[in-house]
Amino acid sequence: MIGLHAFAALLPLAFSVCATGALAADAANGATMAKRWCAACHLVAADQRQGNPDVPSFASIGKRPNFNSEKLALFLLDPHPKMPNMGLSRQEAADLAAYIATQGK
Repeated sequence: MIGLHAFAALLPLAFSVCATGALAADAANGATMAKRWCAACHLVAADQRQGNPDVPSFASIGKRPNFNSEKLALFLLDPHPKMPNMGLSRQEAADLAAYIATQGK
């Protein structure tokens, strides 16, 4: 009976750990997506040779004094005229924003 009570007491903790891990942004996944979807216009990595000169690099975006990953992720979810609507999920937008944050360092 003690085992069952211990299990029941730890169950909420297990759910919160799993939920937190699922919501964490994955910069490595963001890098993969950036190289696939964003590199046609943006310089997305230091080793990239060419991008559109009228479009900011990910490094310059990440270095902005007011840079905020959460705000960028929300921006990426909202279609806007200068960028194609990529139909990103919230997780994908967070992953891209996390990657861009690493480029500003």
